[in-house]
Amino acid sequence: MSDRLPAWCRDAVLLGEDAPVPIDRPFTAAYAESVGVGPRLRRGLVEQGFLRPMLRGVLVATQVPDSLRLRVAAVHLVVPEHAVVVDRLAAWVHGVDALPRNTIQEMPSLDVFSRTGSRMRRDSVRSGVRDLTASDVCTVDGLQVTTPLRTACDLGRLLWRYDALGAIDGFLRLGVAQDELLREAERFKGFRGVVQLRTLVPLGDPKAESQPESALRLHWHEAGLPWPQTQIWVHDGDVPRFRIDLGHEGTRYGAEYFGEEWHGEDRQEHDESQIRWLEDQDWIIDVFLKHHVYGLDPAGLRLRQGFQRARSRWGLRGTTYVDLGR
Repeated sequence: MSDRLPAWCRDAVLLGEDAPVPIDRPFTAAYAESVGVGPRLRRGLVEQGFLRPMLRGVLVATQVPDSLRLRVAAVHLVVPEHAVVVDRLAAWVHGVDALPRNTIQEMPSLDVFSRTGSRMRRDSVRSGVRDLTASDVCTVDGLQVTTPLRTACDLGRLLWRYDALGAIDGFLRLGVAQDELLREAERFKGFRGVVQLRTLVPLGDPKAESQPESALRLHWHEAGLPWPQTQIWVHDGDVPRFRIDLGHEGTRYGAEYFGEEWHGEDRQEHDESQIRWLEDQDWIIDVFLKHHVYGLDPAGLRLRQGFQRARSRWGLRGTTYVDLGR
Protein backbone atom coordinates (compact mmCIF):
# COMPACT_ATOMS: atom_id res chain seq x y z
CA MET A 1 0.00 0.00 0.00
CA SER A 2 2.89 2.40 0.76
CA ASP A 3 3.75 2.77 -2.95
CA ARG A 4 0.18 3.97 -3.61
CA LEU A 5 0.22 6.63 -0.89
CA PRO A 6 0.33 10.27 -2.02
CA ALA A 7 3.59 12.19 -2.06
CA TRP A 8 2.78 14.09 1.15
CA CYS A 9 3.15 10.91 3.21
CA ARG A 10 4.93 8.36 0.99
CA ASP A 11 8.36 8.79 2.59
CA ALA A 12 7.19 10.25 5.91
CA VAL A 13 7.26 8.73 9.38
CA LEU A 14 4.37 10.93 10.56
CA LEU A 15 2.01 13.26 8.74
CA GLY A 16 3.44 16.72 8.22
CA GLU A 17 2.12 20.23 7.62
CA ASP A 18 1.60 19.47 3.92
CA ALA A 19 -1.07 16.86 4.72
CA PRO A 20 -4.58 17.95 3.67
CA VAL A 21 -6.07 16.72 6.96
CA PRO A 22 -5.39 18.32 10.37
CA ILE A 23 -2.39 16.96 12.24
CA ASP A 24 -3.24 18.52 15.63
CA ARG A 25 -6.92 17.71 16.21
CA PRO A 26 -9.59 15.12 15.36
CA PHE A 27 -11.52 15.34 12.09
CA THR A 28 -14.46 13.54 10.53
CA ALA A 29 -14.46 11.15 7.62
CA ALA A 30 -16.73 13.63 5.84
CA TYR A 31 -14.09 16.36 6.23
CA ALA A 32 -11.38 14.02 4.92
CA GLU A 33 -13.58 13.23 1.93
CA SER A 34 -13.98 16.96 1.22
CA VAL A 35 -10.20 17.43 0.95
CA GLY A 36 -9.65 14.42 -1.28
CA VAL A 37 -8.82 11.74 1.30
CA GLY A 38 -11.34 9.06 0.39
CA PRO A 39 -12.20 5.77 2.15
CA ARG A 40 -9.50 3.66 0.47
CA LEU A 41 -6.76 6.19 1.22
CA ARG A 42 -7.99 6.59 4.82
CA ARG A 43 -7.78 2.82 5.31
CA GLY A 44 -4.25 2.88 3.93
CA LEU A 45 -3.24 5.74 6.23
CA VAL A 46 -4.60 3.81 9.23
CA GLU A 47 -2.85 0.59 8.15
CA GLN A 48 0.46 2.46 7.72
CA GLY A 49 0.15 4.10 11.13
CA PHE A 50 -0.39 7.70 10.00
CA LEU A 51 -3.95 7.93 11.36
CA ARG A 52 -5.84 6.21 14.15
CA PRO A 53 -9.62 5.96 14.48
CA MET A 54 -11.13 7.45 17.63
CA LEU A 55 -14.86 7.05 17.07
CA ARG A 56 -16.92 5.77 14.18
CA GLY A 57 -16.30 8.38 11.51
CA VAL A 58 -13.67 10.32 13.49
CA LEU A 59 -9.88 10.03 13.05
CA VAL A 60 -6.78 11.79 14.33
CA ALA A 61 -3.14 11.92 13.30
CA THR A 62 -1.15 9.28 15.17
CA GLN A 63 1.25 11.78 16.72
CA VAL A 64 -1.53 13.53 18.67
CA PRO A 65 -1.38 12.19 22.26
CA ASP A 66 -4.53 10.86 23.89
CA SER A 67 -6.10 13.15 26.48
CA LEU A 68 -9.43 14.06 28.02
CA ARG A 69 -9.56 17.18 25.85
CA LEU A 70 -8.85 15.19 22.69
CA ARG A 71 -11.62 12.70 23.45
CA VAL A 72 -14.08 15.50 24.16
CA ALA A 73 -13.13 17.23 20.90
CA ALA A 74 -13.75 13.98 18.99
CA VAL A 75 -17.18 13.49 20.55
CA HIS A 76 -18.12 17.12 19.82
CA LEU A 77 -17.73 16.38 16.12
CA VAL A 78 -20.54 13.80 16.07
CA VAL A 79 -22.84 14.67 18.98
CA PRO A 80 -25.41 17.50 18.97
CA GLU A 81 -25.29 20.14 21.70
CA HIS A 82 -28.55 19.06 23.37
CA ALA A 83 -27.47 15.42 23.80
CA VAL A 84 -25.92 13.85 26.89
CA VAL A 85 -23.10 11.32 26.49
CA VAL A 86 -23.78 8.22 28.62
CA ASP A 87 -22.66 4.65 29.36
CA ARG A 88 -19.55 3.25 27.59
CA LEU A 89 -18.91 6.49 25.70
CA ALA A 90 -19.16 8.51 28.93
CA ALA A 91 -16.71 6.10 30.58
CA TRP A 92 -14.33 6.55 27.62
CA VAL A 93 -14.52 10.34 27.93
CA HIS A 94 -13.73 10.07 31.66
CA GLY A 95 -10.78 7.78 30.91
CA VAL A 96 -12.29 4.51 32.14
CA ASP A 97 -12.01 1.41 29.94
CA ALA A 98 -15.47 -0.10 29.57
CA LEU A 99 -15.24 -0.94 25.87
CA PRO A 100 -16.41 -4.21 24.34
CA ARG A 101 -13.78 -6.94 24.31
CA ASN A 102 -14.17 -8.23 20.75
CA THR A 103 -11.00 -6.49 19.53
CA ILE A 104 -7.99 -4.94 21.20
CA GLN A 105 -8.46 -1.66 19.31
CA GLU A 106 -12.24 -1.40 19.68
CA MET A 107 -13.72 2.08 19.34
CA PRO A 108 -16.47 3.19 21.73
CA SER A 109 -20.02 3.15 20.45
CA LEU A 110 -21.90 6.45 20.29
CA ASP A 111 -24.08 6.24 23.42
CA VAL A 112 -25.98 9.54 23.28
CA PHE A 113 -29.21 10.09 25.19
CA SER A 114 -31.51 13.02 25.80
CA ARG A 115 -33.42 14.45 28.75
CA THR A 116 -36.01 16.18 26.56
CA GLY A 117 -37.63 13.48 24.46
CA SER A 118 -35.65 14.07 21.26
CA ARG A 119 -33.23 11.44 20.03
CA MET A 120 -30.64 10.90 17.31
CA ARG A 121 -31.75 8.55 14.56
CA ARG A 122 -28.57 7.23 12.99
CA ASP A 123 -27.47 3.63 12.51
CA SER A 124 -24.17 4.21 14.29
CA VAL A 125 -25.76 5.87 17.33
CA ARG A 126 -27.36 4.25 20.38
CA SER A 127 -29.87 6.84 21.47
CA GLY A 128 -33.01 7.35 23.51
CA VAL A 129 -34.37 9.27 26.48
CA ARG A 130 -33.06 8.83 30.02
CA ASP A 131 -34.22 10.25 33.33
CA LEU A 132 -31.23 12.35 34.38
CA THR A 133 -31.17 14.93 37.14
CA ALA A 134 -29.01 18.04 37.04
CA SER A 135 -26.56 16.39 39.44
CA ASP A 136 -26.22 13.39 37.08
CA VAL A 137 -24.67 15.52 34.32
CA CYS A 138 -21.42 17.46 34.16
CA THR A 139 -20.01 19.63 31.40
CA VAL A 140 -16.51 18.99 30.08
CA ASP A 141 -15.28 21.60 27.59
CA GLY A 142 -18.89 22.24 26.60
CA LEU A 143 -19.80 18.53 26.29
CA GLN A 144 -22.66 17.21 28.42
CA VAL A 145 -21.70 13.85 29.91
CA THR A 146 -22.98 11.80 32.82
CA THR A 147 -20.83 12.21 35.93
CA PRO A 148 -18.41 9.45 36.93
CA LEU A 149 -20.80 8.47 39.76
CA ARG A 150 -23.86 8.21 37.52
CA THR A 151 -21.91 6.48 34.74
CA ALA A 152 -20.58 3.87 37.19
CA CYS A 153 -24.12 3.18 38.40
CA ASP A 154 -25.50 2.87 34.86
CA LEU A 155 -22.76 0.51 33.67
CA GLY A 156 -22.96 -1.48 36.90
CA ARG A 157 -26.66 -2.00 36.21
CA LEU A 158 -26.75 -2.45 32.46
CA LEU A 159 -23.65 -4.38 31.41
CA TRP A 160 -23.10 -8.13 31.68
CA ARG A 161 -21.92 -8.69 35.24
CA TYR A 162 -18.32 -9.55 34.29
CA ASP A 163 -18.03 -6.32 32.29
CA ALA A 164 -19.99 -4.38 34.89
CA LEU A 165 -17.51 -5.18 37.66
CA GLY A 166 -14.68 -4.05 35.38
CA ALA A 167 -16.42 -0.71 34.90
CA ILE A 168 -16.99 -0.31 38.65
CA ASP A 169 -13.32 -1.07 39.33
CA GLY A 170 -12.35 1.50 36.71
CA PHE A 171 -14.38 4.26 38.33
CA LEU A 172 -12.98 3.36 41.75
CA ARG A 173 -9.50 3.81 40.23
CA LEU A 174 -10.66 7.15 38.88
CA GLY A 175 -11.50 8.27 42.42
CA VAL A 176 -15.20 7.52 42.89
CA ALA A 177 -15.61 6.52 46.54
CA GLN A 178 -16.98 3.04 47.14
CA ASP A 179 -19.22 4.15 50.02
CA GLU A 180 -20.64 6.94 47.84
CA LEU A 181 -21.33 4.41 45.09
CA LEU A 182 -23.08 2.15 47.61
CA ARG A 183 -25.32 5.01 48.72
CA GLU A 184 -26.04 6.08 45.16
CA ALA A 185 -27.09 2.56 44.21
CA GLU A 186 -30.13 2.92 46.45
CA ARG A 187 -31.43 5.64 44.14
CA PHE A 188 -32.12 3.04 41.49
CA LYS A 189 -34.59 0.89 43.42
CA GLY A 190 -36.97 -0.56 40.86
CA PHE A 191 -34.64 0.18 37.92
CA ARG A 192 -33.41 -2.56 35.63
CA GLY A 193 -30.23 -4.17 36.96
CA VAL A 194 -30.28 -2.58 40.41
CA VAL A 195 -29.88 -5.95 42.18
CA GLN A 196 -26.74 -6.61 40.14
CA LEU A 197 -25.43 -3.14 40.97
CA ARG A 198 -25.97 -3.62 44.71
CA THR A 199 -24.23 -7.00 44.53
CA LEU A 200 -21.21 -5.84 42.57
CA VAL A 201 -20.35 -2.52 44.24
CA PRO A 202 -19.11 -4.19 47.49
CA LEU A 203 -16.88 -6.44 45.32
CA GLY A 204 -15.20 -3.49 43.61
CA ASP A 205 -11.43 -3.12 43.89
CA PRO A 206 -9.49 -0.14 42.51
CA LYS A 207 -6.30 -2.21 42.35
CA ALA A 208 -7.61 -4.32 39.46
CA GLU A 209 -5.77 -3.11 36.37
CA SER A 210 -7.96 -4.35 33.53
CA GLN A 211 -11.44 -5.58 32.70
CA PRO A 212 -10.32 -9.24 32.41
CA GLU A 213 -8.66 -9.10 35.86
CA SER A 214 -11.95 -7.82 37.27
CA ALA A 215 -13.88 -10.58 35.50
CA LEU A 216 -11.46 -13.22 36.81
CA ARG A 217 -11.95 -11.89 40.34
CA LEU A 218 -15.72 -12.25 39.93
CA HIS A 219 -15.23 -15.87 38.83
CA TRP A 220 -13.16 -16.35 42.00
CA HIS A 221 -15.92 -14.88 44.16
CA GLU A 222 -18.62 -16.95 42.45
CA ALA A 223 -16.51 -20.09 42.99
CA GLY A 224 -17.03 -19.60 46.74
CA LEU A 225 -13.33 -19.14 47.55
CA PRO A 226 -11.95 -16.98 50.37
CA TRP A 227 -11.67 -13.31 49.49
CA PRO A 228 -8.63 -12.76 47.20
CA GLN A 229 -5.92 -10.15 47.30
CA THR A 230 -5.04 -8.23 44.15
CA GLN A 231 -1.62 -7.24 42.79
CA ILE A 232 0.43 -9.41 45.16
CA TRP A 233 4.15 -8.68 44.95
CA VAL A 234 6.50 -11.65 45.22
CA HIS A 235 10.06 -10.63 46.11
CA ASP A 236 13.40 -12.03 45.07
CA GLY A 237 15.24 -11.27 48.29
CA ASP A 238 14.50 -7.61 48.91
CA VAL A 239 13.63 -6.88 45.29
CA PRO A 240 10.02 -7.06 44.06
CA ARG A 241 10.15 -9.33 41.03
CA PHE A 242 6.64 -10.45 40.06
CA ARG A 243 3.16 -9.12 40.74
CA ILE A 244 0.38 -11.72 40.77
CA ASP A 245 -2.95 -10.45 39.45
CA LEU A 246 -5.08 -12.27 41.98
CA GLY A 247 -4.37 -14.68 44.77
CA HIS A 248 -4.54 -15.85 48.37
CA GLU A 249 -1.32 -15.55 50.32
CA GLY A 250 -2.51 -17.92 53.06
CA THR A 251 -2.36 -20.84 50.61
CA ARG A 252 0.07 -19.29 48.11
CA TYR A 253 -2.38 -19.84 45.27
CA GLY A 254 -2.55 -17.29 42.48
CA ALA A 255 -4.38 -16.67 39.22
CA GLU A 256 -2.83 -14.78 36.30
CA TYR A 257 -4.66 -13.38 33.29
CA PHE A 258 -2.56 -13.47 30.11
CA GLY A 259 -4.13 -11.12 27.58
CA GLU A 260 -3.36 -11.20 23.86
CA GLU A 261 -1.90 -7.69 23.85
CA TRP A 262 0.84 -8.28 26.45
CA HIS A 263 1.33 -12.06 26.38
CA GLY A 264 1.70 -13.09 22.74
CA GLU A 265 3.91 -15.81 21.29
CA ASP A 266 6.96 -13.54 21.47
CA ARG A 267 6.52 -13.42 25.26
CA GLN A 268 5.80 -17.11 25.81
CA GLU A 269 9.31 -18.15 26.89
CA HIS A 270 9.58 -15.18 29.29
CA ASP A 271 6.12 -15.84 30.75
CA GLU A 272 6.83 -19.54 31.29
CA SER A 273 10.11 -18.65 33.01
CA GLN A 274 8.31 -16.29 35.38
CA ILE A 275 5.69 -18.89 36.27
CA ARG A 276 8.41 -21.47 36.98
CA TRP A 277 10.14 -18.96 39.25
CA LEU A 278 6.91 -18.40 41.18
CA GLU A 279 6.49 -22.14 41.57
CA ASP A 280 10.02 -22.28 42.98
CA GLN A 281 8.80 -19.77 45.60
CA ASP A 282 6.09 -22.25 46.67
CA TRP A 283 3.26 -20.60 44.72
CA ILE A 284 0.77 -22.57 42.68
CA ILE A 285 -0.25 -20.44 39.70
CA ASP A 286 -3.02 -21.03 37.18
CA VAL A 287 -2.93 -19.01 33.98
CA PHE A 288 -6.22 -17.92 32.44
CA LEU A 289 -6.79 -16.76 28.86
CA LYS A 290 -9.64 -14.85 27.29
CA HIS A 291 -11.70 -17.96 26.54
CA HIS A 292 -11.41 -19.07 30.18
CA VAL A 293 -12.68 -15.76 31.52
CA TYR A 294 -15.29 -14.91 28.90
CA GLY A 295 -15.99 -18.19 27.12
CA LEU A 296 -17.48 -21.54 27.93
CA ASP A 297 -14.49 -22.95 29.82
CA PRO A 298 -15.34 -23.35 33.53
CA ALA A 299 -13.06 -20.73 35.12
CA GLY A 300 -14.71 -21.22 38.49
CA LEU A 301 -14.01 -24.96 38.46
CA ARG A 302 -10.32 -24.38 37.61
CA LEU A 303 -10.05 -21.85 40.43
CA ARG A 304 -11.63 -24.22 42.97
CA GLN A 305 -9.40 -27.08 41.88
CA GLY A 306 -6.27 -24.93 41.97
CA PHE A 307 -7.10 -23.51 45.37
CA GLN A 308 -7.74 -27.00 46.73
CA ARG A 309 -4.40 -28.21 45.33
CA ALA A 310 -2.66 -25.39 47.14
CA ARG A 311 -4.53 -26.00 50.39
CA SER A 312 -3.95 -29.76 50.31
CA ARG A 313 -0.26 -29.25 49.65
CA TRP A 314 0.19 -27.34 52.89
CA GLY A 315 -1.80 -29.97 54.73
CA LEU A 316 0.41 -32.73 53.35
CA ARG A 317 3.46 -30.86 54.63
CA GLY A 318 1.99 -30.74 58.11
CA THR A 319 1.57 -26.96 58.02
CA THR A 320 -1.36 -25.60 59.97
CA TYR A 321 -3.68 -23.85 57.51
CA VAL A 322 -4.96 -20.49 58.66
CA ASP A 323 -6.63 -17.36 57.25
CA LEU A 324 -9.40 -18.77 55.11
CA GLY A 325 -11.53 -15.68 55.60
CA ARG A 326 -11.47 -12.28 53.96
